[in-house]
Amino acid sequence: MRLFTLVLLALLALIQYPLWLGKGSWLRVWELERQLVHQNKANERLVERNRALEGEVRDLKQGTGAIEERARYELGMMRPDEVFVQVSDPGAPAPSPGTGSGAAEVSGARSKPVPAAR
Repeated sequence: MRLFTLVLLALLALIQYPLWLGKGSWLRVWELERQLVHQNKANERLVERNRALEGEVRDLKQGTGAIEERARYELGMMRPDEVFVQVSDPGAPAPSPGTGSGAAEVSGARSKPVPAAR
């Protein structure tokens, strides 16, 4: 009877091994669930980013306002009837003459085209 009990316990252990440690085990399932949660969070961030990009593309296709805004702030363009005014922080160094536009060289400087007085 004792030998029969030991054989049954050994068989039980052999049956449990694949459940806990084998291919498709509970440990593997828990790891895959953790990876799935992580991937879902990454997907949500990317969906939000895509929505923002879709809105930006829609604005660029439909109106000139978004194109004009990008041209002003990213390329420094302005209309012919505007005067360029640069406001810099009091502690910022002044741009040296003849070194370019100066707007991109002064740290902390803000610039915005302003319509000329008529």
